[in-house]
Amino acid sequence: MPPAKRTKAPQRRSYDPARVRQALIGQVEAVATAAHQLTEEQCARPSGLPGWDVHRLLVHIALQIDAVPRYLAGPESKAPAPEVDLPAWAASTARGAAELDRETREEADGAASGAARIDEAVAQLEPVLESAVRGDLLIPHGAGAMRMLDFTVTRLVELVVHSDDLARATGSPVTFDRQALAATVRVLTDTLAVRAPGASVEVRVPPFAVVQCVEGPRHTRGTPPNVVETDPLTWIRLATGRIGWEQARSAAAVSAGGERADISGLLPLMG
Repeated sequence: MPPAKRTKAPQRRSYDPARVRQALIGQVEAVATAAHQLTEEQCARPSGLPGWDVHRLLVHIALQIDAVPRYLAGPESKAPAPEVDLPAWAASTARGAAELDRETREEADGAASGAARIDEAVAQLEPVLESAVRGDLLIPHGAGAMRMLDFTVTRLVELVVHSDDLARATGSPVTFDRQALAATVRVLTDTLAVRAPGASVEVRVPPFAVVQCVEGPRHTRGTPPNVVETDPLTWIRLATGRIGWEQARSAAAVSAGGERADISGLLPLMG
């Protein structure tokens, strides 16, 4: 009996520190601007996240920004090498959801203004922006030692996802920094490729990412037999559980062709 073929692990994607820094600045500025334009009535609306109004969502966004200076102020990890990469981080988020919910509720109860709380977080972030994209610094993240640069990329994911939450909850647009949006799409597509390694399905999220996943026959040339294609925001919403597969298909926001192209069983990717 011939030995089973091993699935080649996806290559680790690299992120340019300068671009990550600029993306962080851009998305933080965008969400802060949007927060200051909201009315009291909009802040009291449901956020779309269980048990949170928009005020709580704004405070949660502030906490995601706060995390950068907080980790930089703490001790470095003693691990000899990174233990958590970006797909592993994404896969671990569900485990910390209950604690984040508790922290957000407590913080929001004591904050008079979500926009002002974001301003406080931005003021703490600005002095550490250069250190925030260090690739040589390991921090003791809850899931394991993590490069500070990678952790800052996770902030882009959080900011983009919650900027979309904010826009949909309030009906007011929030600008997406192009690099932040691209990084978020790529982290989530790479997470899918790690969760379901293989090359029988190609997932396309133009213009930012294409990955192959799911075990099965591999195509060698031409158009692959199993293709999923969608736009960046729909992909982000699918990957984070904001919308379901059938809902996206019914709205023609996702095209899926081929007998293996139904990837609903792999979603969502983040909790």
